[in-house]
Amino acid sequence: MSTFRSEFLKTLEERGFIHQQTDAVGLDELAAKGPITAYIGFDCTARSLHVGSLVQIMMLRWLQKTGHKPIVLMGGGTTRIGDPTGRDEARKMLTDADIADNMAGIRTIFDKFITFGDGAQDAIMVNNADWLDKLGYIDFLRDVGRHFSVNRMLTFDSVKLRLEREQPMSFLEFNYMILQAYDFLELNQRRECRLQMGGSDQWGNIVNGVELTRRVAQKEVFGLTTPLLTKSDGSKMGKTASGAVWLNEEMLPAYDYWQFWRNTSDADVGKFLRLFTELPLDEIKRLESLGGSEINEAKKILANEATAMARGRDAAEAAAETARKTFEEGAAGEDLPRITATGSIALADAMVQLGLAASKGEARRLIKQGGARVNGEAVADEAFVIALGAEAVKISAGKKRHGLVEAG
Repeated sequence: MSTFRSEFLKTLEERGFIHQQTDAVGLDELAAKGPITAYIGFDCTARSLHVGSLVQIMMLRWLQKTGHKPIVLMGGGTTRIGDPTGRDEARKMLTDADIADNMAGIRTIFDKFITFGDGAQDAIMVNNADWLDKLGYIDFLRDVGRHFSVNRMLTFDSVKLRLEREQPMSFLEFNYMILQAYDFLELNQRRECRLQMGGSDQWGNIVNGVELTRRVAQKEVFGLTTPLLTKSDGSKMGKTASGAVWLNEEMLPAYDYWQFWRNTSDADVGKFLRLFTELPLDEIKRLESLGGSEINEAKKILANEATAMARGRDAAEAAAETARKTFEEGAAGEDLPRITATGSIALADAMVQLGLAASKGEARRLIKQGGARVNGEAVADEAFVIALGAEAVKISAGKKRHGLVEAG
């Protein structure tokens, strides 16, 4: 039974989104009274977000579905610095053109999950460069910097862990948490934003924003974080042997995205269905209770629902049909990743180009360990070369990842 009255927090609690809150009772009362405005910030470090950001995106979706207004804050200003949280070194500096290009790519992701517009509960996207670019350094230090204790800033994990590992942190990066806190103050004053949400690694930054807004604007605002999301084996969500699982189609085909969810471990199915689909909770309980090979049906449903949300229902159905033909009929589905080559190509090179291995070294190890197949036949020779003819050649890495090589 949920401890909350508001539909928004009740939904987040039941589906496993909530880790920490600055004032759970106060936020619940506010959300139960009527619409609130909340935001999550995303820096523009690539042209796409990956599934590691999907928990935050789904929170914004549930926020809107339960009658509230989401703000997607793009870090056009803070991306120039880079969030030091969880990192041992400074992020690569991006040009303004790079940041603008990345922002355009990221915008297309949110269009799939939330509705933008001018209505009371329509989402808006804003760019913190709109106010950060205009700050005068001395004025900012005097008006905002005085509210921050360096002693306390040194206790936050984003700083403390870096220093404990004796990794250098520039003064530029040290300022990141102040700028993020200032974002909350600006959004409160500009948009009457009352809630900042984010991952658990952002707790210190969020608390700073809550406290700064209370002190400067004398407004009661709130913070909420999600648990650190890891898979049952302890590995980080969103990373595979082939690299990041990108949300944008141009950076990861729909079939590969579908396969990522289909390959979920048995222990993670229920958790992922709650977080990444909108299936009713009773149905999720039924699916996660399936035993033996029946749990694979739950994984297919997870893959279908998650892919439909990010890529569209047609793309999900096409990916599912490709998987069915590939695994159940032994055929080569239309949506498998494909490359072309002239005459011949080394198996290790083909595996890297198809995204079946992250490097030639990894491909050779997989081949040597018996994990590679060519047209269904195991190949153990690391130097194996594929001779191409009229028919496409099917390459497999393990039992679940496949691709095609065609003569160019």
